[in-house]
Amino acid sequence: MRDERILVTGGAGFVGSNLANYLADANEVVAVDDLHLGTPENLDPGVEFVEASALDDDWPADVDVVFHLAAHSSRSMLEENPQQGTRVNVEGTVNVIERVREHAEAVVYAGTSSIYDADLPARETDDVRAATCYEASMLARDRYMEYYNEFHDDVHVASTRFSSVYQGYGGNEAHKGEYANTVSQWAAEMADGERPVLWGDGTQTRDYVHVEDAVRAMEAVAEHRLEGSYNVGTGRNVSFNETVDLLNDALGTDVEPAYEPVPLRNYNYQQRFDVSKLREATGWEPRIDFEEGVESVCAPYVD
Repeated sequence: MRDERILVTGGAGFVGSNLANYLADANEVVAVDDLHLGTPENLDPGVEFVEASALDDDWPADVDVVFHLAAHSSRSMLEENPQQGTRVNVEGTVNVIERVREHAEAVVYAGTSSIYDADLPARETDDVRAATCYEASMLARDRYMEYYNEFHDDVHVASTRFSSVYQGYGGNEAHKGEYANTVSQWAAEMADGERPVLWGDGTQTRDYVHVEDAVRAMEAVAEHRLEGSYNVGTGRNVSFNETVDLLNDALGTDVEPAYEPVPLRNYNYQQRFDVSKLREATGWEPRIDFEEGVESVCAPYVD
């Protein structure tokens, strides 16, 4: 993608800042963030930063492409404040599309993987359900996507359903703290000799996708002006126990995990994505395998 004027909402957050920095090399990029969870320190000097909410009406809307990552992006955030979380996730999405569709050709927003069940691999055609307030708000985004694609010809709206996106505290993930990916949290803990806490017996799995691959996927969806939902993962799942083993190998440690009962209802035990729809539509492929990604997460602790 080159010579576009691009808006990234949630642009100071983890995925948003990686995307904004990546695109700023060849485009004019504006990052909008209310700093609920993001920090402008994540952004490179070439990115214009505007402190604002997706619910506001005074951020720059005269753009060619929008990447909408502003969201309350975990189930705990929504359970703590379902009214505000729903406003941000649902009303904020509608507000963004309405404000930009006079100018923008494409809106690509962050979907969720937690709507899938444990029947692997997860495909975009699978039946999905809302078992939490967070999932309900994210599915509402999908319904509005369908509405805009059906009734409006002036903008293409697509969802990227991420699996488990990680980068590590050596990247732009540190500010997320307890909301960071487990790989990043465990690496920091294990480097300090702390035992990572695994829920259940550690056999649950995640399809870990590196943020660099997630960023390229969003770019590909926008470049092709796609509509609909697209899985973004690797097609491989790794158990929590295997993840700890890989972290020990990369860190040169021998830390045993601690096991605790799963404290959540409707917990997602298994995750693995079928990414063939995105591959066939754009040619995108994940480039960073998990072993390489773990090495990069752990590198700041061993250098």
